[in-house]
Amino acid sequence: MSRYRLTIEYDGRPFMGWQRQNHGPSVQGAIEDAIEQIIGERCTLHAAGRTDAGVHALAMVAHVDTNSGLPPFRLMEALNARLRPQPIGILDASIAPGFHARFDCIRRRYRYHIVNRRTDLTWQHGLAWRVTVPLDAEAMHDAARLLTGCHDFSTFRSTKCQSLSPIKTLDRLDVIRTGSDIHIHAEARSFLHHQVRSMVGCLKFIGTGQWTAADLETALLARNRAALALNAPPDGLWFVGADY
Repeated sequence: MSRYRLTIEYDGRPFMGWQRQNHGPSVQGAIEDAIEQIIGERCTLHAAGRTDAGVHALAMVAHVDTNSGLPPFRLMEALNARLRPQPIGILDASIAPGFHARFDCIRRRYRYHIVNRRTDLTWQHGLAWRVTVPLDAEAMHDAARLLTGCHDFSTFRSTKCQSLSPIKTLDRLDVIRTGSDIHIHAEARSFLHHQVRSMVGCLKFIGTGQWTAADLETALLARNRAALALNAPPDGLWFVGADY
């Protein structure tokens, strides 16, 4: 039995999310099906994170155990051939005995992309969130400081979240503007379901002047989903990487 570590890139638009679903296509399901077609063995893929429908990844890390004995490069090439034309690419594969993509991860990194302009998106449609009204990125960045550190993030937690505790430690939440592009960088050991999108939605309210930093703090302290301003759409969310 060999354990392979995979680094995976994907466009989340055609999928119901990372996790295998009974009611639609998933990234996990597509890769597991491809592995079965290659080696004739049904395997389970374990990932560093579970992205929602429409969320993308630049470098999702996963592992899988097989009896195939294939060299990692050959497995990577075979998977990429089988996965076409689905928008999934295996960027790297290696043998990693004892490695666990989920439990060994010490930090997960996400980036949310907002395009702040009136013109419709063209090639970025579905890959970013277009906000037409002017956003004050500096005010968003300053307010984001209130969310870093250890907090009860119940307000920013989906009602379907399965995490045992709403208490998380957010290591980074930075808002950086370059022209019409606003990137929000979030880093933590783990996140609640919808946490990043919920934080981005509230920061958008800060950027438009609908909320102040005090309103954001009130929402955080409320520990109640009803206090949330907005859950941002999945389009602009990217899983950037995992640290071990």
